[in-house]
Amino acid sequence: MRTINPWINFNGNAEEAFTFYKSVFGGEFTKIIRFKDLSGPEFSIPESEANKIMTIVLPIGKHNELRANDVPEFMGRVNENENRSKISVSAESREEADQIFNGLSAGGDIEGPIGDSPWDTYAGMFRDKYGIEWIVEFDPNY
Repeated sequence: MRTINPWINFNGNAEEAFTFYKSVFGGEFTKIIRFKDLSGPEFSIPESEANKIMTIVLPIGKHNELRANDVPEFMGRVNENENRSKISVSAESREEADQIFNGLSAGGDIEGPIGDSPWDTYAGMFRDKYGIEWIVEFDPNY
């Protein structure tokens, strides 16, 4: 397997969330497809959905991507407070772990402050301001 890339569903704020993630991770979006880009005679898109994100991709690190979309209204809302799977980020240093943790957790809820863990790593957990759950960890033995 080459990579595993998390894909997150949003309620119409995928672009806002990814602009925030880009401010923390850096880089540039490699793909942005809006629902209006798919509209045609056989597939009409309501005006209220036209500018929503069908796919957005942000490269993270050397081989990974964070991906997302807005869920169309006809499919219902995503429960932003549900207990979703967490996205785990493996940092290359304590400094990078701190930078990512502090950047992504801004405006969110910290579930476990970043620090030395009982399993000999440097780790922390939080839910960001968009309801996405993250674990940031640095393992000096890896």
